[in-house]
Amino acid sequence: GTLEIHKLIISTMLCFRILVRHEKVSEVEVLALIKKEVALEPPHQPESLKFIPEVAWSAVKGLESLKIFEHLIQQMEGEPHLWRKWYQDEKPESCEMPKGVKDINLFHRILLLRAMRPDRLTNALVEFVGQNMGKEYVEQPTFDIVATQEEMNTQTPVFFVLFPGVDPTPEVEKIGKMNGKVISDGSFINISMGQGQELNAIKALKEAGKAGNWVMFQNVHLMQTWMKSFEREFEIVIEEGAHPDFRCFVSSEPPALPHMEIIPESILQNSLKVANEAPSDLKSNIKRAFSKFDQSHFEKAMTHKFADFKALLFGLCMFHSLILGRRKFGSQGWSRKYNFNDGDLTICGDILHNYLSSYEQVPYTDLQYLYGEIMYGGHITDDWDRRTNNTYLKVLIKPQIMQGMNLTLAPGFRSPDPNKFDRNAYEKYIDEKLPIEDPRMFGLHPNAEIGYLTTLGETLFFTILQCSGGSSGGAGRKKEDIVKEQIVRFLETLPPAFVMLDLYVKAKDRTPYVVVCLQECERMNTLTNTMRKSLEDLEDGLKGKLNITDEMEELSDKMFINQQPALWVKYAYFSLKNLASWFEDLLLRIAQLTQYSDDLAVPSALWISGLFNPMSFLTAIMQVTARRDNLPLDNMTLKTDITNVRDYNEIQ
Repeated sequence: GTLEIHKLIISTMLCFRILVRHEKVSEVEVLALIKKEVALEPPHQPESLKFIPEVAWSAVKGLESLKIFEHLIQQMEGEPHLWRKWYQDEKPESCEMPKGVKDINLFHRILLLRAMRPDRLTNALVEFVGQNMGKEYVEQPTFDIVATQEEMNTQTPVFFVLFPGVDPTPEVEKIGKMNGKVISDGSFINISMGQGQELNAIKALKEAGKAGNWVMFQNVHLMQTWMKSFEREFEIVIEEGAHPDFRCFVSSEPPALPHMEIIPESILQNSLKVANEAPSDLKSNIKRAFSKFDQSHFEKAMTHKFADFKALLFGLCMFHSLILGRRKFGSQGWSRKYNFNDGDLTICGDILHNYLSSYEQVPYTDLQYLYGEIMYGGHITDDWDRRTNNTYLKVLIKPQIMQGMNLTLAPGFRSPDPNKFDRNAYEKYIDEKLPIEDPRMFGLHPNAEIGYLTTLGETLFFTILQCSGGSSGGAGRKKEDIVKEQIVRFLETLPPAFVMLDLYVKAKDRTPYVVVCLQECERMNTLTNTMRKSLEDLEDGLKGKLNITDEMEELSDKMFINQQPALWVKYAYFSLKNLASWFEDLLLRIAQLTQYSDDLAVPSALWISGLFNPMSFLTAIMQVTARRDNLPLDNMTLKTDITNVRDYNEIQ
C-alpha cells in the first residue's frame, strides 16, 4: 500500500540505515549526501573548470570536508578535460570516472552526482539500493488481486486509494466472480457514492452483512460527512455477527493536502489498504499492462490468428505504457493532463480479439483509428497531443510487428517473434531485453528528463531530511553542537536593525522612492528582530535557562537540516534557497537597503528582486514620472531595455 512517490524514499532510508549499522558506509558521509553541504565562500574557480555551474562549484568545495574528497578540487584542476567529459556525459552514474577518483565506490560516486549532476541521482540510487538490498526493493511487482484476497476477512474493509488511470472495480469484480459474487444475482452490490445514495448504501451494507454478500462503495471522498455514519453502521454490522462471507470494499481519492481528513481514522487503521498506482518506470508499466491479460485471454484467442493476437497485444501494451510514461515529463510529455486508464487498455484488448475473429485480414487502419481517435483519443483535447498519440500507433500497430525482431518498438527494443513466444516468454523478454529507460524511448530529447529527475532527487532528500528531523550528526558531533555553532554565527553576522526614528527625521520630503525605502526597512526590521529574538531564545533553551518550546524545537530542526524555519518564512520574502544560502542572500539585501537609506536618494542601480515588494518600486517610478510630466498614472506603462552594463559602477 505504499505510494509510488514514496517507494524509493523508503527503500533509500532503509538501505542507508542498514549499511550504517553494519559500518559499510560512514554516517558522516550519509548525512553529507542528504544535507548537501555547500561552501558559503567557495575558492576562485579556474578558467579550465568554468563548465561547472556556480552552485555546483560551491557543492564541490563542500565535499572537501569529507576525507575521501579532501583534495577533490586539486584533482579536478589536474585533469579538467576528464572532468568535463564525465560531467557532460548523458549517464555519468555509469560511465568511466576521471583518473583521480576512478577507484571510488558507487556511494561516493552518488556524492559527486549530488553535488554536480543532481538530475542523475535517482538512477544511481536505484542501482545502489538494488545492489545492496535486491531488485525487489526498486522494481514494482504487478498487482495481484488474488493474493490480496487471501488477506481479506469479514471484519476488515478493503480500502482502495484511487489514482488517475486506475480503476479497482474490474479487479474486485474478477475475484467476486471467482467466489460466486456477481452483480447479476445481487450477491455483489456496487454503489457509486453521490448525493442521494446515503440510505441505499446503509441498506446495502446491512443486507450484505446478514446475507454474506459483497458490497463496494466507490468515490467516498465525495461523501465526507456520510463517512461517520458508515463508520458507525459498519461497527454495528460486525458486532451483530456478520456472515463469514461478507466483504466490504471502499474506494477514495487521496486528500488534496496532507492535513485534510476524508476517511475516519478508525477505518483507515483497521482496513486493508491497497494503493494500486500506475508505476512511473517503463518496465513496470509494460509488465503491469501485460498482466491485465491473463492466460484465459490467450486461450480465448487460440485460433489461426493466435500469432497476430499476441504480437498486436504486445504492441498495444507497449503503446499504453509509453503514453502513460510521457506524463512524468510534464508539459514536454503532454500539453495537458489526460486520465488514460486500465479500462482503455482492456477494452482495446477486447476490440483486438473481436476484430481478429471477424476479419480475414488484420484491419490495421481500423485498429489505429479506434485506439487513437475513440478509446485513448477520447481523452485528448489538444490537436498536437492527438497527433503524437496517433504517431505512436502508426509506429507500433503495423504489419512489421508480425515479422519477429523486424520492428523497433523503442530504441534498442525490438518486437519479439509471436510464432516462438508464449505468454511466459513475453514476460521474460520484457525483464531481460528492455533497455535502461531513457527519454529517447518515448521519442523525446535526452534533456527532457533533466528537470523531472532533478526535482525528483531534491524531493527525495528533502523528504528524508523531514522524516529524520535531526538525527545524530555522526562522528561524535551532536545535533546540539552543530545548532549552537550556527546560532553563534548568525547572531554575530546579523547586522543591527535600522533606526527608524532617525530615518523618519531624515526623510523630510516623502517622495514615492523614500516611502518605498522606509517600508522596506520596516519589513526588514520585523524579520531581523524576529530572527534575533528566536535565536537568543533557542540559545538560552539549549543552555537550560528556558524551557524548550515547539517553536524552538522547529527552529533547531530546520537549522540542523539547513532549511528555512517557518517562523522566519512568515516574515520573509519568497525563496527556495536552503538556510545557508538564504542567510547570505539576506545579508546582501540588508547591504542594499543600508546604501539606499543612507541618503534616501534614488540609487543609480537597484537589485529590484532584493526588495520585499518589488512592485512598489515600479509603482514609485510611474508615480514620480506622472507628477514630473503631468501624465495620467492609469495610462502609463513600463518599458524595459536590455543593456550590456555588467557593473553598476558604470552607470552615471
